[in-house]
Parts: sequence; structure tokens; C-alpha cells
Amino acid sequence: MKGNQETLHQAVIDYIDKQSENDFASVAARRLLTKEKGHGRQEIRSYLHMPVPPDLAELALWQGLTTIGVVVSACVRDGKETIEKRYYISSLEVGVKRFAHAVRSHWGIENSCHWSLDFTFREDESRIRDKNVRENFAWLNRFLLSLLKQYPGRDSIVMRRRACGWDENFLLQVLTGTTL
Repeated sequence: MKGNQETLHQAVIDYIDKQSENDFASVAARRLLTKEKGHGRQEIRSYLHMPVPPDLAELALWQGLTTIGVVVSACVRDGKETIEKRYYISSLEVGVKRFAHAVRSHWGIENSCHWSLDFTFREDESRIRDKNVRENFAWLNRFLLSLLKQYPGRDSIVMRRRACGWDENFLLQVLTGTTL
């Protein structure tokens, strides 16, 4: 959850904070702690997953919402510690291992896709301000990224994109999924 759903986001934060006062004794909360080392850092993640309270603000607007969760990540890199807390809503039944897997999978896809789109199409530098045009270009970029990734060969995605601009035959091969 992000601040774009401000009322729901704050309601989830408030509920979890309130339940933490009695160590979640009155809620069927599940916990999981994971530790990972790699890429020059050590990270400890604490997952907490619980049923959504029936009186949660704006619950009626979120059909199928069954659980909420929070992940607290403590990361140590170069002797410096950072702590991040992220809140989630979900249609999953309570199951902290499944919740943790869903969170990790989501961020893997999110990071991979956004990084590729930014690196290949420079999306973060886009100056498109009209909402509809921006959404159309975002869809088009994802579609093109998919086509470029499917095309066989050793060239990077960026080089494949450039080659499409340099050679109409190559562009047709990428669009049709064929090779000469």
C-alpha cells in the first residue's frame, strides 16, 4: 500500500499499531522472521499477516479483501542500518509463509519490470503529463519490452530497440516474432 489510498493506508497503519500494543493477542496474526545475506548487505525481514478487521475504513470499496499485513525490513550495508516498514492488503487467506512469498515475488517482478522499462525506454525521464497519453505509452512500452525480450539473440534489450530503429527488416522480425 502506498499513500495514494490515503484513508485505507492510514486505517491499516492505525489498526496494526493498535494491535501491537498488546502484542496482537486479540487477533489471529501470524509471524515469520527471515534472514538473508548477499549483495554486500544483511537483511532481516519480519512478516506479520492477519485477517482484515470488519470495521476497517473503506473496506466496502475493496471487494475480496480478506487480510492485511506488514513487513519490517532491517538492512545493514557498509555498517549502516536502514529500517523500512511496508503495509499490504490482500485477498489471500491468513498464511504468513504464502504472504511472505507473495511479497517477495511482487517486488522481484516490480523491480525487474520497472528497471527494464526505465533503462530501455527512459520512463523515469518522460515528460508526458497527460494522464491518458502517459497510460497509453506505458502500455505500449510494456508490450514492446515483451516483444524485445522474446526475440532470440545475444544483443541487449537496448540494442534490440535501437536496431529496430535502424533496420525496418529487423523491426518486422521483432514485431512478427520471426527470424531470417
